[in-house]
Amino acid sequence: MLFDEFRQLSRLFSIYGPYRHLIENMITHMQHGNSSPFRSMYLDSALKDHILRDNSTENSTRLRLDKAFNTFVDWENKNYPAKDRDEFRDAIMSGKLPKFNRFQDNFNGMGITVHDTWATHITIKSLQVDNDRYQAIVHYKVQDHFGLDVDDISKFKFNQFRFFRIWFVLQRYNQFGFKPFMTNMEATIEITGTRE
Repeated sequence: MLFDEFRQLSRLFSIYGPYRHLIENMITHMQHGNSSPFRSMYLDSALKDHILRDNSTENSTRLRLDKAFNTFVDWENKNYPAKDRDEFRDAIMSGKLPKFNRFQDNFNGMGITVHDTWATHITIKSLQVDNDRYQAIVHYKVQDHFGLDVDDISKFKFNQFRFFRIWFVLQRYNQFGFKPFMTNMEATIEITGTRE
């Protein structure tokens, strides 16, 4: 009964869009998955969409990597100099990693399923420099923890909603003990540019 109510109340946080059903899938996974990791092509799609639509020049890791390629590609030797590889780390570390804490995520289902992320691994899979163009393939691997802890439920933002109280009881009450799990997402994007 609690899981049915948990799923029903989740609809308050996932009103529209292609990801609105994800929270119900994740609740069912919590009920039957025995803490195994959760994957979904919808999560992968949401991550890729988030990365590609983030046009904030000061925060977007995609745009910051693009700027590093533009600035440091050695056009004469058609490569990226090894001596400048720390510029990638700086570009990523000074940007904002993908998180689902935007306003629309409060209603499209991503804020309740993922919201913040726990770990992000960004890999430049390839870089090709030809004539006056470059093409980079960049892979994002993101993990989140689907669970509530005592700090979470202690916040008014969470404990005012029956949804979060049910979640906490199902996960933490020793007679239930439904285990939290890791949520895994991946996206591969292409970054292209021309010599300036």
